[in-house]
Amino acid sequence: MPVKIRLQRHGKKGKPYYWIVAADTRAKRDGKYLEKLGSYNPNVNPPLIELNIDSSVKWLQNGAQPTHTARNILSYKGVMLKHHLLGGVSKGALTSEEAEVKLTAWMEEKETKIDSKISSLVKEEASKKSKELEAEKLVNKARVDAQVSAVQEAVAAEEAPATEEAVATEEAPATEEAPAAGEAPATEEAVATKEAPAAEEAPATEEAVATKEAPAAEEAPATEK
Repeated sequence: MPVKIRLQRHGKKGKPYYWIVAADTRAKRDGKYLEKLGSYNPNVNPPLIELNIDSSVKWLQNGAQPTHTARNILSYKGVMLKHHLLGGVSKGALTSEEAEVKLTAWMEEKETKIDSKISSLVKEEASKKSKELEAEKLVNKARVDAQVSAVQEAVAAEEAPATEEAVATEEAPATEEAPAAGEAPATEEAVATKEAPAAEEAPATEEAVATKEAPAAEEAPATEK
């Protein structure tokens, strides 16, 4: 019976979660399986993989063929390397102790790389959050400055009419003093009133002169007699 090591999909829409299973090639993808070997969660970074290495190697030795994705996962966890080393041991190319040492060294190096990647991801995430926080602070500061400017403009707009009214009130008396300059007609009337008697006295003077002169003219015939 041909066997494949493949992924069986679980989880909800948009967040898939996979089981790593050994199943008959004729079975449906999400149908019955022969053995569950582990799980694969791609929703985190780095992806979380749990795998039974010994069982996976056993299925490989029995002729199970992994799919492309399953092979990458098995290689990532060292299953393919262990299967290769055990093949060399069976052929006498190396001893079991040498194979174990090589596998252990590879696993330690792999763990170091994984830890380094996790550390860099944590630093990157912290840096990203710091930048987002700084950007948010700048946005908040700009919003506050805009609100303060709006309040200051409103206050200035309210104070402007009051200032104009105060200036107009102060200037009003000076404008009302214009009638003082308009007293000229009254002054002209006073002058006319003062000058009128003088003008009226002129006929009286002429009459007086005429009266005084009249007897002198009448006395002339008396002299002739």
